Amino acid sequence: MADAAPPKRGWSIAHLIASPRFQSSVARIPVLRRLARRDGDALMDLVAGFVHSQILLAVVELQLLHRLMDGPADAPDLAAGTGIDARRIAILCDGAVALGLMRRARRGYRIARRGAALLGVPGLEGMIRHHPVLYRDMADPLALLRGGETELSRFWPYVFGAGAAEDPATAERYSRLMSDSQILVAEETLARIDLSDATEVLDVGGGTGAFLAALGQRHPHPRLHLFDLPAVVAQAEARLAHAGLAGRAHVTAGSFRDDPLPKGADTITLNRVLYDHADETVAALLSAIRAALPPGGRVVVSEPMTGGVSPNRSGNAYFAFYTLAMGTGRARSPDEIAKLLKAAGFEAVRDHGTSRPFVTHVLSARRKD
Repeated sequence: MADAAPPKRGWSIAHLIASPRFQSSVARIPVLRRLARRDGDALMDLVAGFVHSQILLAVVELQLLHRLMDGPADAPDLAAGTGIDARRIAILCDGAVALGLMRRARRGYRIARRGAALLGVPGLEGMIRHHPVLYRDMADPLALLRGGETELSRFWPYVFGAGAAEDPATAERYSRLMSDSQILVAEETLARIDLSDATEVLDVGGGTGAFLAALGQRHPHPRLHLFDLPAVVAQAEARLAHAGLAGRAHVTAGSFRDDPLPKGADTITLNRVLYDHADETVAALLSAIRAALPPGGRVVVSEPMTGGVSPNRSGNAYFAFYTLAMGTGRARSPDEIAKLLKAAGFEAVRDHGTSRPFVTHVLSARRKD
């Protein structure tokens, strides 16, 4: 077009795409219409994301997916005992259909593959029920980004040291929420790294023993040692005994902030520990781990991680904000954790990757001789 005005300074393809006139034109061009529709759907998902999450929360709280596991049901059946009108339950169920959790059936609704998968992920329902705490902190995202006290930071007082976790109710909330999810973390971690050749594995911050129980059942030779706060010791001992591992397992009460780490292990594991803490705390912990390991000893770090220069959804668009609301830690990329390991005196850092980044990502390193 010879008479077209020259592009403004700083003009880019983004300016063109952002033009309402361009968007209207694209919608009329068959070849580009599908791309525009896909972008529009993705934008709507972003706009409506909170509503989608609340639909999910309502479905989980009412245990509708569990009820549909027994077969199809209509809205009046699903409304029974909920105190909610059947017409409103139908609105909720149609929302769940749109999100892929349910399917329409001749007789109302049936569970969809995605809904069944949700029930098959240990700890996921507990995480969803816990989300209102995070959502209240995210209600004003700018306030969260600017800093200040958050509700989530009060929910997780254990990160401030052993003294803050003496309240039994707080310890029970923490243990119940984390225990089930740690089963999935253990499964993913042990699929990524072979610990069968370890003589003794010390799990620092091991909670109620889910990881060591899975390790002990998978590999018959390593001795098992758990180190965590006094409030979770009894549950850890009970879990390990129930798994038939009492003869191989030992539990030591303590806080890595205040107490020396037990010695004797040639492998030390950190499952969802580092992202709870600030860099200086992580540096001190890794130095303590190096001191506790023999030459050539191994440390394993397993937790959700960000994508670094290539941000990912689970790490950068979820866990980064979750840890921000916690107020003490932060989600890190594999490269950032590798640098912290090297600074603490470890070498041969290896990235074992992940198949489920929303669960965990695994790194290992060796103590320098």
